[in-house]
Amino acid sequence: MTDGQAWRGDWRVRLHERVRAQGYTSLTAFAAAHPTIPLFALAQELGEDDVAGVQVLTGLRVEAEASHQVSRFVRDVLVRLLSQNLPQGWPETLDDANRFKVAKTLGQWFAYTPETHKEQVDRASDALMANPPPPGWRPLTSEDALLRTLLPDDPA
Repeated sequence: MTDGQAWRGDWRVRLHERVRAQGYTSLTAFAAAHPTIPLFALAQELGEDDVAGVQVLTGLRVEAEASHQVSRFVRDVLVRLLSQNLPQGWPETLDDANRFKVAKTLGQWFAYTPETHKEQVDRASDALMANPPPPGWRPLTSEDALLRTLLPDDPA
Protein backbone atom coordinates (compact mmCIF):
# COMPACT_ATOMS: atom_id res chain seq x y z
CA MET A 1 0.00 0.00 0.00
CA THR A 2 1.27 3.46 -0.86
CA ASP A 3 1.96 5.62 2.20
CA GLY A 4 -1.19 7.54 3.01
CA GLN A 5 -3.16 6.26 0.02
CA ALA A 6 -5.74 4.62 2.28
CA TRP A 7 -6.30 7.91 4.09
CA ARG A 8 -6.92 10.06 1.02
CA GLY A 9 -10.47 11.25 0.48
CA ASP A 10 -13.41 9.96 2.50
CA TRP A 11 -12.19 6.48 3.38
CA ARG A 12 -15.43 5.59 5.18
CA VAL A 13 -17.46 6.20 2.03
CA ARG A 14 -14.88 4.33 -0.07
CA LEU A 15 -14.97 1.39 2.34
CA HIS A 16 -18.76 1.11 2.15
CA GLU A 17 -18.74 1.50 -1.63
CA ARG A 18 -16.28 -1.39 -1.88
CA VAL A 19 -18.43 -3.53 0.41
CA ARG A 20 -21.52 -2.84 -1.72
CA ALA A 21 -19.54 -3.56 -4.90
CA GLN A 22 -18.77 -6.99 -3.42
CA GLY A 23 -22.53 -7.56 -3.01
CA TYR A 24 -22.87 -6.98 0.75
CA THR A 25 -25.16 -4.57 2.56
CA SER A 26 -22.71 -3.89 5.40
CA LEU A 27 -19.10 -4.34 6.35
CA THR A 28 -20.28 -6.73 9.06
CA ALA A 29 -21.98 -8.94 6.45
CA PHE A 30 -18.83 -8.88 4.30
CA ALA A 31 -16.66 -9.85 7.28
CA ALA A 32 -19.10 -12.57 8.37
CA ALA A 33 -18.77 -14.17 4.94
CA HIS A 34 -15.01 -14.42 5.60
CA PRO A 35 -14.91 -15.29 9.33
CA THR A 36 -11.28 -16.39 9.68
CA ILE A 37 -9.64 -13.91 7.32
CA PRO A 38 -7.34 -11.48 9.19
CA LEU A 39 -8.27 -7.80 9.13
CA PHE A 40 -5.38 -6.83 6.86
CA ALA A 41 -6.49 -9.46 4.32
CA LEU A 42 -10.09 -8.21 4.45
CA ALA A 43 -8.72 -4.74 3.68
CA GLN A 44 -6.74 -6.10 0.73
CA GLU A 45 -9.87 -7.81 -0.57
CA LEU A 46 -11.66 -4.46 -0.54
CA GLY A 47 -8.86 -2.41 -2.01
CA GLU A 48 -5.27 -3.52 -2.09
CA ASP A 49 -3.93 0.00 -2.53
CA ASP A 50 -6.40 2.17 -0.64
CA VAL A 51 -8.01 0.32 2.26
CA ALA A 52 -6.19 -0.36 5.54
CA GLY A 53 -6.89 -3.05 8.11
CA VAL A 54 -7.44 -0.44 10.82
CA GLN A 55 -10.16 1.09 8.65
CA VAL A 56 -11.90 -2.27 8.45
CA LEU A 57 -11.52 -2.70 12.22
CA THR A 58 -12.95 0.77 12.84
CA GLY A 59 -15.86 0.23 10.45
CA LEU A 60 -16.73 -3.10 12.06
CA ARG A 61 -16.60 -1.55 15.53
CA VAL A 62 -18.88 1.32 14.50
CA GLU A 63 -21.42 -1.10 13.01
CA ALA A 64 -21.22 -3.32 16.11
CA GLU A 65 -21.83 -0.38 18.42
CA ALA A 66 -24.79 0.79 16.33
CA SER A 67 -26.37 -2.68 16.42
CA HIS A 68 -25.47 -3.40 20.09
CA GLN A 69 -23.33 -6.37 19.00
CA VAL A 70 -20.01 -5.31 20.50
CA SER A 71 -19.36 -8.63 22.24
CA ARG A 72 -19.83 -10.45 18.93
CA PHE A 73 -17.40 -7.97 17.31
CA VAL A 74 -14.84 -8.55 20.07
CA ARG A 75 -15.11 -12.33 19.65
CA ASP A 76 -14.82 -11.89 15.87
CA VAL A 77 -11.58 -9.95 16.27
CA LEU A 78 -10.11 -12.77 18.39
CA VAL A 79 -11.09 -15.36 15.77
CA ARG A 80 -9.24 -13.35 13.13
CA LEU A 81 -6.18 -12.82 15.32
CA LEU A 82 -5.99 -16.51 16.24
CA SER A 83 -6.24 -17.42 12.57
CA GLN A 84 -3.44 -14.98 11.74
CA ASN A 85 -1.08 -15.67 14.65
CA LEU A 86 -1.85 -19.31 15.52
CA PRO A 87 -2.93 -20.86 12.20
CA GLN A 88 -2.43 -24.39 13.58
CA GLY A 89 -4.67 -23.60 16.54
CA TRP A 90 -3.94 -23.35 20.22
CA PRO A 91 -0.48 -24.80 20.95
CA GLU A 92 -0.11 -28.11 22.72
CA THR A 93 2.51 -26.67 25.07
CA LEU A 94 3.23 -23.10 26.04
CA ASP A 95 6.99 -23.11 25.59
CA ASP A 96 8.70 -19.76 25.14
CA ALA A 97 7.92 -19.42 21.41
CA ASN A 98 4.28 -20.43 21.78
CA ARG A 99 3.81 -18.32 24.90
CA PHE A 100 5.00 -15.31 22.89
CA LYS A 101 2.55 -16.05 20.05
CA VAL A 102 -0.34 -16.45 22.50
CA ALA A 103 0.63 -13.32 24.45
CA LYS A 104 0.94 -11.33 21.22
CA THR A 105 -2.49 -12.49 20.09
CA LEU A 106 -4.16 -11.74 23.41
CA GLY A 107 -2.36 -8.39 23.65
CA GLN A 108 -3.55 -7.37 20.18
CA TRP A 109 -7.06 -8.51 21.09
CA PHE A 110 -7.03 -6.31 24.18
CA ALA A 111 -5.65 -3.36 22.19
CA TYR A 112 -8.35 -3.67 19.51
CA THR A 113 -11.15 -3.96 22.09
CA PRO A 114 -13.40 -0.96 22.83
CA GLU A 115 -13.06 0.42 26.37
CA THR A 116 -16.51 -0.91 27.25
CA HIS A 117 -15.29 -4.51 26.91
CA LYS A 118 -11.64 -4.33 28.01
CA GLU A 119 -12.35 -5.73 31.49
CA GLN A 120 -14.21 -8.71 29.99
CA VAL A 121 -11.38 -9.36 27.52
CA ASP A 122 -8.83 -9.15 30.32
CA ARG A 123 -10.78 -11.78 32.31
CA ALA A 124 -11.24 -13.96 29.20
CA SER A 125 -7.51 -13.77 28.42
CA ASP A 126 -6.65 -14.73 31.99
CA ALA A 127 -9.07 -17.67 31.76
CA LEU A 128 -7.49 -18.87 28.50
CA MET A 129 -4.03 -18.77 30.04
CA ALA A 130 -5.10 -20.42 33.32
CA ASN A 131 -7.19 -23.11 31.63
CA PRO A 132 -5.95 -23.45 28.06
CA PRO A 133 -8.33 -24.79 25.43
CA PRO A 134 -7.57 -28.14 23.82
CA PRO A 135 -4.50 -28.22 21.56
CA GLY A 136 -5.47 -27.25 18.03
CA TRP A 137 -8.49 -25.20 19.13
CA ARG A 138 -9.09 -22.45 16.62
CA PRO A 139 -12.57 -21.00 16.54
CA LEU A 140 -13.99 -20.63 13.05
CA THR A 141 -16.61 -18.00 13.89
CA SER A 142 -17.50 -15.56 16.63
CA GLU A 143 -20.22 -18.00 17.66
CA ASP A 144 -17.74 -20.62 18.91
CA ALA A 145 -19.11 -22.17 22.13
CA LEU A 146 -15.96 -21.53 24.19
CA LEU A 147 -15.76 -17.92 22.99
CA ARG A 148 -19.43 -17.35 23.86
CA THR A 149 -18.75 -18.75 27.35
CA LEU A 150 -15.78 -16.43 27.82
CA LEU A 151 -17.53 -13.40 26.35
CA PRO A 152 -21.33 -13.71 26.24
CA ASP A 153 -23.51 -11.53 24.02
CA ASP A 154 -24.32 -7.98 25.08
CA PRO A 155 -27.54 -7.61 27.08
CA ALA A 156 -30.49 -6.71 24.86
